[in-house]
Amino acid sequence: MNFNPLKEKGLPIEKQIRTWHDITHRKYNKNDVNCYTRTRQILMNGIEIEAWNFKHNFARLTNHEDTLEFLAQTKRIEDAQQSTINWLAPADQSVLETTLGYEQVAVDLTAWLAKNEPDPYVKETFDFGLLEDFDHLYRYSQWAYMEHGIMPDDIVQHQTDVMIGRPTQHHHNCNILRLRKPYDKNIASPQTKVNILTVLSGEQQTHNYYAEHGFAYGNEVLRETYAEIKDVEEEHVTMYESLIDPTESLYEKLLMHEFTEVCTYHNCMEDELDDEIRGIWEQFLDIEIDHLNKAAELFKKYEKRDPEEVIGESVVHPCHFESQKEYVSEVLNSEIDKRLSKGKEFIYVNDLPKEWASYKVQEISGKNGVPSEQTIRIITEQRGKDIVCTTDEIKKEIPVLMKRGLQKEGLAPDTVSAEEYKEIQKNELK
Repeated sequence: MNFNPLKEKGLPIEKQIRTWHDITHRKYNKNDVNCYTRTRQILMNGIEIEAWNFKHNFARLTNHEDTLEFLAQTKRIEDAQQSTINWLAPADQSVLETTLGYEQVAVDLTAWLAKNEPDPYVKETFDFGLLEDFDHLYRYSQWAYMEHGIMPDDIVQHQTDVMIGRPTQHHHNCNILRLRKPYDKNIASPQTKVNILTVLSGEQQTHNYYAEHGFAYGNEVLRETYAEIKDVEEEHVTMYESLIDPTESLYEKLLMHEFTEVCTYHNCMEDELDDEIRGIWEQFLDIEIDHLNKAAELFKKYEKRDPEEVIGESVVHPCHFESQKEYVSEVLNSEIDKRLSKGKEFIYVNDLPKEWASYKVQEISGKNGVPSEQTIRIITEQRGKDIVCTTDEIKKEIPVLMKRGLQKEGLAPDTVSAEEYKEIQKNELK
């Protein structure tokens, strides 16, 4: 049955203030939490931060008193919701454990969005970003084992493969190449708009988390790994935000932010297995329905348009979490050697021109080596081999994938070659 939030009555805004105890007291147990409860918590943290940031920026750009009052009230509510969600993570969960959760979000969320994206160009962009986050999960997994003795499957619970993707050293680009073609607001579906805002929120929060926590470890290569992957997340934010039609008005963007919050909370509520946490999603959905309806009234007042022209008559589902191993494997096999091209298109490694703009960036940033490649060398030295969590059949294909995924130019001096990796695979884990 369709759920049209514009036909629902949410919790009135005057009843949305909560006590400090209610805001902060809940947390999950890291030892028995379902991995997709963790991913929902991580994603919704990012959704709320994006909503809060947008409202502060909007408030600096309008003099409409009723809009400023709405923004002032809801910014505070969004901030309290973000605290509740972010602080569901327990104090004994390490930065690397949380990091593996962030990368599982990126892989399984982006795969779900790509599979359900009606716009072929947007889907291709999602697939491209997916393989980069997939490789990040692999690199961080080595450090989780070396620093804490944690096998990545302790966190991802066998739902997400852990293995090499498109090599992280090749994710560093001339950021101009990250710019994509924006959708046309007049013809793009609500699904496309919500999908983009959802993945953008997740990637932005991933960048922020690495920026704020990457210093937490004393190992210099690990600190540099956080810096390196944080840089890629910046590129991802640039890439995904460029898909949004820049001619959308601020009121249209406000409507889309509120609608995205409603859709994601509704999705989380339907999927959540933990009764206490499902209660949070239900409560916050009620809050956001009220915010959406008030944003819709502002939209009608200042845009003189029907909100359903923008968001349709039913929620969409942008954040259903389930294992995406088969889909990721398909994309990995078909696109590991794909790169960004001028003209906001894509190109394959064998067709890269000698003057490709990203070569210069990779040459400068990687001239002393790259942390993501050093990671494999360090764990091989310490433990004999790397940590890989996938089927034996796929493991045999990794050297072949590596050979396709590595560029012939722009390689860091400490690159682990496909031939070296094949030898590494023969070793036993110490």
